[in-house]
Amino acid sequence: MQNLKFSGPRKSIQMQTLEKILDIKYPVILAPMFLVTTPEMIKIALDNGISGAIPAMNFRKDGELAKTINEIKQYSSKAFGINLITNKSNRRYKQQLKEILDSAPAYVISSLGNPKELITEAHKVGIKVFCDVVDLKYAKKTEDLGADALIGVNSSAGGHCGIYPPEELIEILTQNCKIPVINAGGVTSNKDLKQLMSIGAAGASVGTVFIASVESPVSAEYKEALVRYGKDDIVLTKKLSGANTTVINTDYVKKIGTKPSFLELLINKNTFLKKSAKSIITKTGMNKLENAAFKATYKTFWCAGISIENIHKIKPLAEIIKEITVGNQ
Repeated sequence: MQNLKFSGPRKSIQMQTLEKILDIKYPVILAPMFLVTTPEMIKIALDNGISGAIPAMNFRKDGELAKTINEIKQYSSKAFGINLITNKSNRRYKQQLKEILDSAPAYVISSLGNPKELITEAHKVGIKVFCDVVDLKYAKKTEDLGADALIGVNSSAGGHCGIYPPEELIEILTQNCKIPVINAGGVTSNKDLKQLMSIGAAGASVGTVFIASVESPVSAEYKEALVRYGKDDIVLTKKLSGANTTVINTDYVKKIGTKPSFLELLINKNTFLKKSAKSIITKTGMNKLENAAFKATYKTFWCAGISIENIHKIKPLAEIIKEITVGNQ
């Protein structure tokens, strides 16, 4: 059990929020979703008062990441970021880090690994680093390494998710850490955003609801599924990357199940095999997500969080942003 301290609402609830941290109008980040978040979506986000981040993994060729960062910087002076996977499964980590440092976005969101090198090098060139965390243990480690903010990934998040509900994770992190905590998971409305900020969140990283936008590049079938299915259709699977991932419980997911196979369990329990197979498992999972996102096939993995419950139609991205930032006024 973690040694958690609670003492009611923090006085540091007035802690810097995303508006001040990133000099943006509203405390929202359009989340970095693999193969979903595009430069065009980031530009719309910046035009509508929020920030956004793109996964470095979206770019397969050397130079593409830096080119995109520079293109967005030429389009707008507003803050945007890049998501970087910092564990050994990312074979392109060194090249991606170099391109990020050379082109200097406002911030980097680290995921799935030790961010020590990233934090050290990014700070040398004035780039902020926000770290994805799912619990207090890792949050304290990244805080000690000098992270500028934490992104608390909760159990409502789409894709890779945490273990705590949104309010509980925000309370755990704000009560025990001294740097800002950004919520990730479960936000679809201005009411959701205000509720989380009232208990100490510095803002929110929002993903699932933006997949159901007109500008989202995924297939019509994926978008229709976001409208058709509800929160009771969201399940956890380890079959994509070995880590808990929330997906829509399609007929294909029901057929293959969500629990690891004997071979997958063997790999995860054997230290040597786990290290050797991690990048292969990750690459295989990425390929499955790519096929599912853009092609109407039976073998479908559609990532989504339980906030799918509040998606009722496909809307322009700017309209969704407005609903989250100012509500239906």
